[in-house]
Amino acid sequence: MIRLADAKDAYLVHKIMLLAFEEYRNIDVPSSALNETIDSIEASIKKGYENALLYFSDEIPLGSVRFKTEDDSLYFSRLSVSPEARGRGIAKSILSWLEDYAKKNGKSEIICRVRMSIPQNIQLYKSVGFIVAKEEVVTNPNGFPVKTVVMKKVIS
Repeated sequence: MIRLADAKDAYLVHKIMLLAFEEYRNIDVPSSALNETIDSIEASIKKGYENALLYFSDEIPLGSVRFKTEDDSLYFSRLSVSPEARGRGIAKSILSWLEDYAKKNGKSEIICRVRMSIPQNIQLYKSVGFIVAKEEVVTNPNGFPVKTVVMKKVIS
C-alpha cells in the first residue's frame, strides 16, 4: 500500500530515509539526508513546502519519498527503500504512484536530481523512462560541491 504521509508520519519518513541513506555516510561527500531531522521533515510537510509518501507491506513501512509540484512539473527527492526490502520493485512502485499523481494534477514531467557517483540510481530512473537532462555541480546543505545529473521523464 502507498499513501500520502502527513506531518505526524514524519518520524516514519525520517526512519526509512536514514536506513536507506546510511550507505552514503562514508563516501567522499556524505549525503546531507543523514543530517535531516524528524522536526525539519514534519515542519516542511505542515507548512506545505513538500509532500511525502510512505510504502507499506503488511503494515510495515519499507519505502518513502518526498515531493513537491512546481508549475508544470513534479520534483521528488530522498526516494528511500529500507535495505532489507530492496529488489522487490518498491522504488518502481513509488515512481509509478508519483507519475499517476503528476498526471492527475496536470503536470507534464517528473524531475529528480541524482549524484553522478551513484550510477545504480541513475540506471534505476533510466529503466522507467527518465533521461539525463543536464549535469550540474550543486552545493549541498553541508557546503560541499556534489556532481549531479538532473533527470526528467515527460508524462502524457
